[in-house]
Amino acid sequence: MWLLILGYAAVITTTLWYVFKSKGVDYCLNYLSVILWGATVMFFIDSLYNYLNGEGFIEVSIDAIVLGFSLLLIALVIWLIILLIKDPRKVFHSA
Repeated sequence: MWLLILGYAAVITTTLWYVFKSKGVDYCLNYLSVILWGATVMFFIDSLYNYLNGEGFIEVSIDAIVLGFSLLLIALVIWLIILLIKDPRKVFHSA
């Protein structure tokens, strides 16, 4: 389930990054997109390995859902730290 959660988040983030970038707004969504796509590829390979060893491709359980949202939260916290350090809108620079 974490593969689906991170995959959907990666697609949404990439779309948002493209839309905001075309409007000239920078929220450092490229970093979040790369983090989420990297995690999605990593978990895709893990799921493929599990499938080739006779297990299910996608694990559907409460633990898998909690893990997926926990990983999403960690990615968002890392992106927030990057956003605060880069400060693309110069919020802290003007204060």
